[in-house]
Amino acid sequence: MDKLKAFESFVSVATKGSLTAAARAEGVAPAIMGRRLDALEEHLGVKLLVRTTRRITLTHEGSAFLEDCQRLLSDVANAEASVSAGGIKASGHLRVTAPAGFGRRHVAPLVPPFHALHPDVTISLNLSDRVVDLAAEGFDCAVRVGDLPDSSLVSVRMADNRRLCVATPDYLRRKGTPRQPADLLQHDCLTLSSDASQTRGWAFMHRQASGHEEVMHLRPSGPLDCSDGQVLHDWCLAGHGIAWRSTWEVATEIRAGRLVTVLDEFAAPPNGIYVVFPQRKHLPLRVRLWIEHLKAHYGQSSYWQSHEG
Repeated sequence: MDKLKAFESFVSVATKGSLTAAARAEGVAPAIMGRRLDALEEHLGVKLLVRTTRRITLTHEGSAFLEDCQRLLSDVANAEASVSAGGIKASGHLRVTAPAGFGRRHVAPLVPPFHALHPDVTISLNLSDRVVDLAAEGFDCAVRVGDLPDSSLVSVRMADNRRLCVATPDYLRRKGTPRQPADLLQHDCLTLSSDASQTRGWAFMHRQASGHEEVMHLRPSGPLDCSDGQVLHDWCLAGHGIAWRSTWEVATEIRAGRLVTVLDEFAAPPNGIYVVFPQRKHLPLRVRLWIEHLKAHYGQSSYWQSHEG
């Protein structure tokens, strides 16, 4: 049995809803299409289609197998299209997701130049602060900032991400400057809503009596919280409290004196900026080139110096 041909025939019959229509599109007799489907079902040991004289319907197993076959045939088509007389050529559709704030500043601007380099690749960028299920929602990869939960995803660290406690000089004059992390409990802290990230709270280094240092997490609170990091950033600039933000968000304001860092001596080690993608033996060329594109930018210290804030 020619498996690829059998997969193509199955997809054609399932999507057209008719053996006759699928056979006509391929230029073969309906009996040949029927034999291919019989051989495929026998090989798999399951019934994929329920065929009557009037209609064809997918079984539960057939519906699941149809999605896998369509994805496989798409990958095969992309692989064939990627090899041209001029060498390797990326094509197909790339679906990327990233956190909203970071994505607006550091992912979205890199999409048009990537498309200019690879005009046969179309790109969809999803910006969301929720953790997107890549496999279930059909994304090729994600850019993620911070500590990664355990998962089956492959992760590639692109750069460091440092978090700082910041406030306006005016706020600190009015409310005082915290000297140790526990002092934050007496301050107006601007925190992400509980349904957002930072579920463990703000991270600081804690020196034990033995002299050993470890990361501790504190969950400060205040009268204002929000699920959008940009709103917290704006509130902080308006003097409404202390925020725990990334250097890529606040570096410009710190240099200009609009924000001041506090508790620097307790700052936790940097976490990372990552690209994550599902475990796959062979990544599509468009995904590999996108990862290399991000790495070429994020891997340069000059990029962050010119883009922070």
